[in-house]
Amino acid sequence: MNILKSSLFALSGAALLVSCGGGVAPIVATPIENIDSIPLKTAPLNDVQYKNWAAADLVTDTIPGMSVDKAYAEIIKKQNGNTVIVGVIDSGIDIEHEDLKNVIWTNEDEIPNNGKDDDNNGYVDDVHGWNFLGDIVAENMEYVRILKKLKPKYEGKTEASISAADRAEYDLYKKAMAEYEKEKQQATAQTTQYTAILEQVKPAHAAMTTKFGKEDYTKEDLAGISSPTPAEQQQIGMLTQMLNFGDSVPEVIKQLGEGIEYFGGRLDTHFNLNKNFRKENLGDDPDSNVNKFYGNNDVDGPDPKEEDARHGTHVAGIIAGERNNDIGVNGVANNVKIMVLRAVPDGDEYDKDIANAIRYATDNGAKVLNTSFGKYYSTHPEWVIEAIKYAESRDVLIVNAAGNEGLNLDETIVYPNDQTKTGIEFANNVLTVGALNYDYGEGLVATFSNYGKSNVDVFAPGVKIWSTIQQNEYEYLQGTSMAAPAVAGVAAVIRSMYPNLTATQVKKVIMDSGIPSTANVVLGGDASNTDNFQNVSKSGKMVNLYNALIMADKMSK
Repeated sequence: MNILKSSLFALSGAALLVSCGGGVAPIVATPIENIDSIPLKTAPLNDVQYKNWAAADLVTDTIPGMSVDKAYAEIIKKQNGNTVIVGVIDSGIDIEHEDLKNVIWTNEDEIPNNGKDDDNNGYVDDVHGWNFLGDIVAENMEYVRILKKLKPKYEGKTEASISAADRAEYDLYKKAMAEYEKEKQQATAQTTQYTAILEQVKPAHAAMTTKFGKEDYTKEDLAGISSPTPAEQQQIGMLTQMLNFGDSVPEVIKQLGEGIEYFGGRLDTHFNLNKNFRKENLGDDPDSNVNKFYGNNDVDGPDPKEEDARHGTHVAGIIAGERNNDIGVNGVANNVKIMVLRAVPDGDEYDKDIANAIRYATDNGAKVLNTSFGKYYSTHPEWVIEAIKYAESRDVLIVNAAGNEGLNLDETIVYPNDQTKTGIEFANNVLTVGALNYDYGEGLVATFSNYGKSNVDVFAPGVKIWSTIQQNEYEYLQGTSMAAPAVAGVAAVIRSMYPNLTATQVKKVIMDSGIPSTANVVLGGDASNTDNFQNVSKSGKMVNLYNALIMADKMSK
């Protein structure tokens, strides 16, 4: 799994807030009874609603957001609380973005660009965080790296020839080979299919653009063509079908082009058996964790256009896009500094980099970490487990994306996580988040979202999320990658307003204060696979900032 990339193509209680200084008027508690009896929103969301739906209130707006706007209007108001550092372990962040530059963490103990390790933490000029990838952008999937490592030893061998000592390793080799062959074949087929569709859609679109004198024609326009020629009938059928996948044909054409680029890129990088991206672009040994001081301070990555920082920048905006500055987006949290940890390439991350990023963030003051990535193979999971336990010992909450393959995580292990293969949690500071859709009802769970009664904790908005991307731009992206930072923002607000609460307590507040639903929901986009929403996560709830603050206030007393 590559959560980064699969998120891009997921479409195929009364209380007083007094901890921050000064009392305020009492807020009436909000355990919501009979939530499932509210009228469902049947009208499509407009552009303003799409861009802000994650902040909406289910009762007021009939949109299953996190009641962020309501929380600020009625509870938070102008209170700032304490500043909270949120570490974002991701692909890099455009730290000069107009809506992020004022919320980026700065290491005050480091003199910028003097080539010295002023704070003696082992990282030279780590002013805004650290880049554990160096110049790496593209990478293999983990199972491909396993395959490359084991192929010389086991290629051509039969099961009968394998010793008992090598049995587990050989089985891993065979599993990695099967995964490689399956995924490569799928990527090849997707590239071919998207290319063929695009070659047909482009001329049909050009013909209809000429006929209508506009590019943004609708299904109704197409249906209204009188006496169409046989050629036009084919074009109408094809373009009408395309409009099921986007608001306009140009948008669909753009998606197809991105799909071709993505799947073609996978063939060149994710499945490349010949290149050693780590050796060529970093020179560090990923199988030895003796050296922790590698990489550089270029936290937005090596691409001058910062394309590789798109995902991390989007995540950062969801958490902390500067609020009420009349530009861009309003992040969930209003008193946050984003620490940048670049450790997730276009491909699968290395366990070494993730473990060291968690430790760096923990040692340098982060109280919340966002981890919007994951994979299903791990060669050194013990390093990440030790790092998670270390973060727990330092009172750091880790908010983790569940993944985008529509899988039941009670049956499939994903890395990183807070559980062993036996299903027993080894730490209580990890909060795993699934993705919600804006349609309340059977479509509440995003078609792509992983789920699990034991291994997913909560759900939060993750479909069509508007946020920052590189070079002062904004874009809709979707995935559990977007749901996790929404919850990281909620955690940051709680830790800001109630600094006496521990990471474990904050996790409990978020899980216990959410809004439940008894709706039967479709899982994995498969209409034959349904369950009650209360059964698809440990809490059975949707994260809600308004309720969380009320519960946090009670717990803090």
